[in-house]
Amino acid sequence: MLIREFRIVLPISVDEYKVGQLFTVAEASKNETGGGEGVEVLSNEPYEEGGEKGQYTHKIYHLKSKVPRIVRMIAPKGSLEVHERAWNAYPYCRTIYTNPYMKENFEIKVETWHKPDMGDQENVHGLEKSEWDQTEVVHIDIADRKAISAKEYKADQDPAIFKSEKTGRGPLGPEWQKELRNNPSCPHMCAYKLVTVNFKWMGLQSKVETMIQKMERRIFTHFHRQLFCLIDKWIDLSMDDIRKMEEDTKKELDEMRQSGEVKGMSADD
Repeated sequence: MLIREFRIVLPISVDEYKVGQLFTVAEASKNETGGGEGVEVLSNEPYEEGGEKGQYTHKIYHLKSKVPRIVRMIAPKGSLEVHERAWNAYPYCRTIYTNPYMKENFEIKVETWHKPDMGDQENVHGLEKSEWDQTEVVHIDIADRKAISAKEYKADQDPAIFKSEKTGRGPLGPEWQKELRNNPSCPHMCAYKLVTVNFKWMGLQSKVETMIQKMERRIFTHFHRQLFCLIDKWIDLSMDDIRKMEEDTKKELDEMRQSGEVKGMSADD
């Protein structure tokens, strides 16, 4: 088992992020769907469990084009699907990823607290001391272009050059977090993402768990760069607008998966 806590500071408020996150998830799903692949939404409904209330979602990620061709040829049925079950009790969220083929031998758990601070709190998830001592803390700077590969760089998703017309925020310079600290009246928050990876496979466990944590860092970096640069599209939306958008997106994703076009980059690119 490998545990890391990723901290992503953003120049937006906790309340703003609630809408921005859901909007960006819907947009990202469209970009990865088509040709029988991508995101399939099975459930999206309110839940109440043990005093916790929020929105429950269950999605399936169909990933055939995202793995090398040789793996696609030999992989058993169900091994290239990932199920995502998420409990969004904002500002706390919990997401669990599983695989039908690996069953109990594969699980990625992402627990997130969204706090109105600059990422300075220690052990916000309340881990036992023994667990916290072995947890690596990783800080992600969304404005750092070196945090992504040149191949994946997109100018329209670069906070270092983006300027919001509606909020006036951005572009984010090299000292943007320091400037934010010096002006606490400006909207700010930190997403504390605790990622626990459990992959049981003799001889491969350590290597694969490290690879998955690296992948999670990449996903968090790209997602939050995109979220900030889309702020003018979601800043005026209400939660009712978001729920209507999610319903429309589900229908659109179903149609896109049945189409012949596959979006996104494959593992053979």
